[in-house]
Amino acid sequence: MAGTVQQAGQKSSSDSSDLEVGGDGNINAFVGKGVEFRGTLTYDGTIRIDGSLEGEVQTEGCLLVGQGAVVTAKINAGIVICKGTIIGDVIAKEKVHLRSPGVLKGSVTTPKLSLEEGALLIGTVEMAPSDVSLLWERQHNLAGAEPHSGAQSAA
Repeated sequence: MAGTVQQAGQKSSSDSSDLEVGGDGNINAFVGKGVEFRGTLTYDGTIRIDGSLEGEVQTEGCLLVGQGAVVTAKINAGIVICKGTIIGDVIAKEKVHLRSPGVLKGSVTTPKLSLEEGALLIGTVEMAPSDVSLLWERQHNLAGAEPHSGAQSAA
């Protein structure tokens, strides 16, 4: 399949100035147009997706979804910035920024949410600053926990 996956320190041919980059301003990895990724993506720093990703994304860093990209995933991230399409549940510890012509179909849990005119959000939104960090950490920790059997008490 045609496309590019680039590592830290490399320049992408795609212009990253149309999406604000979180953290130190560097993109650590790039999934180019035409690339299809399936599975769990766990990383530190910032990644930009311009192709398609199906599965799960886990990071305390930033996920950038470029225009034309399609991400079908359960997302646990520090920051999510989207101009493409996300289908799935998003938990963002810091913020979610949906830019035009971005589309997000699913549930969003974050303390800060911004939508540009022309962006589309189809789903539910939960904004609870103190609970988001706890929920994010619980989800992040459960991903590595082994399943156990036995009765569970109701909350």
